Amino acid sequence: MYRSLALTAAMDVTQITQALGNITANRVFMAVVTAVVAFILIKILLTILDRAFRRSKLERQLQTLLRTLVKLLLWLITAIAVFDRLGIQVTSLVAVLSVIGLAFSLALQNFLSNAAGGMQLLCSHPFQVGDWVEAGGCAGTVQEIGLFYTKLTSGDNKLIQLPNSSIVSANIINYSAVPHRRVEWSVSVSYDAPVLLVKNTVIQLVSAHPLVLSDPQVTAQVSGYGDSAVQYLIRAWCDNQDYWSVYYDVLDDIKPAFDQAGIQLTYPHLNVHLDGERQPDET
Repeated sequence: MYRSLALTAAMDVTQITQALGNITANRVFMAVVTAVVAFILIKILLTILDRAFRRSKLERQLQTLLRTLVKLLLWLITAIAVFDRLGIQVTSLVAVLSVIGLAFSLALQNFLSNAAGGMQLLCSHPFQVGDWVEAGGCAGTVQEIGLFYTKLTSGDNKLIQLPNSSIVSANIINYSAVPHRRVEWSVSVSYDAPVLLVKNTVIQLVSAHPLVLSDPQVTAQVSGYGDSAVQYLIRAWCDNQDYWSVYYDVLDDIKPAFDQAGIQLTYPHLNVHLDGERQPDET
């Protein structure tokens, strides 16, 4: 396929060369007039486009890309019109440009894939600068959404640059998209502790935290029965930015609260019961 395209392009280049040898002064004049008129029209159209962009809500990077693509398209049309005035067959020129475009697209496949991913991110807005997200196998705060790469800052302050193609091809989790977030804790409590006492203790503890929301209410439910403990699941809601403060504050306070209420936290253990000592064999 590529070989046939190359041969076709070579034949078209020969035709273009022959056509250049037959150029007359009249054709040159008409080509110059066409180029001047096209130049003026391109300036007018780009000015109109810039005004439309200023009224739109498109991202600046996307505006720049679209303006560049429109400008290239207009100049390509102008070039085709000028060559047509010079007597060069447009089909030959298009064939040559097609082969050149195919070669560039194969050489810049990853580059174009990242650019397409960047356009998708800028148009769909799955996240914005300042959001905490999981994308492309990494997690962090979004610092910059570029046309080819998106920059994240991880929790330990590392800068992560992700190709946009890897982001749009995977799941995106945006933890900052909604104002409130649910916090969950799981604790294991002895079977000897009354269920109602455990629930009341943790509900009072979590509800007293100043960053925990009163609506929805804090809940505590039995989530399972283990070999040596009862599993409880505690749930509360807070503002998105307060998630980790609430999580670790309550985690620090659970054991002191249980100790004060006489509730025993358990851990995996094994009880061995001896029925009696083995008697030595009689001789």
